[in-house]
Amino acid sequence: MKIATAAYPLDVLPDWAAYEDKLTRWVAEAADYGAHLLVFPEYGAMELATLAGLDVAADLEASLHAVADRLGDADALHAHLADQFGVHILAGSGPATTALPKGVTRPVNRARLFAPGGSVGVQDKQIMTRFEAETWDVVPGGPLQVFETALGKIGILICYDSEFPLLGRALMDADLILVPSVTEALTGYSRVRIGAQARTLENQCVTVMASVVGTASWSEAVDISVGAGGIFGPPDVGFPDTGVIALGQMNTPGWVYGDVDLTAIAHVRANGGVLNRRDWHAQMGRDDRAIVTSLT
Repeated sequence: MKIATAAYPLDVLPDWAAYEDKLTRWVAEAADYGAHLLVFPEYGAMELATLAGLDVAADLEASLHAVADRLGDADALHAHLADQFGVHILAGSGPATTALPKGVTRPVNRARLFAPGGSVGVQDKQIMTRFEAETWDVVPGGPLQVFETALGKIGILICYDSEFPLLGRALMDADLILVPSVTEALTGYSRVRIGAQARTLENQCVTVMASVVGTASWSEAVDISVGAGGIFGPPDVGFPDTGVIALGQMNTPGWVYGDVDLTAIAHVRANGGVLNRRDWHAQMGRDDRAIVTSLT
């Protein structure tokens, strides 16, 4: 399959038609290039807040609800485009306030995966960054899932989630792990990229990282974003020696494309130079910490 992953700028939208036009252009471009799976970044939906006015978009609390109010319309558009172009689309995540898990009363950070024909998978972020938890009051949502699709088994780790190996291990059955992200500095981008590549190593799968790029001075939450699209595999048989299948130029808007063969994933899992996925349990049953031995 061909995968397209986005380095996506957020815009001030004068009206809904501008959003429809923007999203349609992005999807059409990737589909025309032959992509089967399109991946948009974390909080890519935040530009919807500008439809309520820049004063609302600039208010952290108001912007959460402004986007949540528009998420249903955005989902209908994504579903239409997935069907029209015959592609799978991971929509840019955004705050959601409906269909929340029991006991959750604050917005969650929700990604949605659209398949041609109308099927939709929903994945909420599991672990909040300090900004989300301490300033924005966005909270963890529903559990991790692996989605059976015509393209293979797909899991989603939203940004910070990719930095936790046990979350990655929960998706061990996935052929592809999608990592939508938004990071405000090179340090954050590097952490998420390293996390994504570590998950490919452990699970012997492919990870796909999308990023928000550029400035959005109208929002404290996404005012400066640094990143690039990237597609990664295990540095083993059937994959590049570096594990980098495709990597975009930093902070350059547009799609990054890469080709992925599911048979290569199956082969490296069965007969790779190393078998990290199989050998995961070899580390279990040990003490939580190594023995401290003094050499003084």
